[in-house]
Amino acid sequence: MNIMLVSVTERTKEIGLRMAVGARRSDILSQFLIEAVTLCLTGGLIGLAIGGGAALALSLWGAWPIALSPSLVLIAMASAGLVGVFFGYYPARRASLMNPIDALRYE
Repeated sequence: MNIMLVSVTERTKEIGLRMAVGARRSDILSQFLIEAVTLCLTGGLIGLAIGGGAALALSLWGAWPIALSPSLVLIAMASAGLVGVFFGYYPARRASLMNPIDALRYE
């Protein structure tokens, strides 16, 4: 959540400009929610790649059998997406509720 709050603070002028030229609150809200979910899903994919690679390396090195269940991969990715929604909603809502005039004046 902290990263998204920083993103909203750093992009205050951009948010104000978008709202001043006609972006609706729902447009701003969806933009930041999509960004948060995308970041979390990318992190989830990287984590799956690292974990799967480590499991494969250990199975080759230690001659241990591995089993990567597709259902667990889906659960992991769904969890990552839900984390993005959960921790992205507050900063997205905060961005969507900004006053365009105050946002454009922000330094």
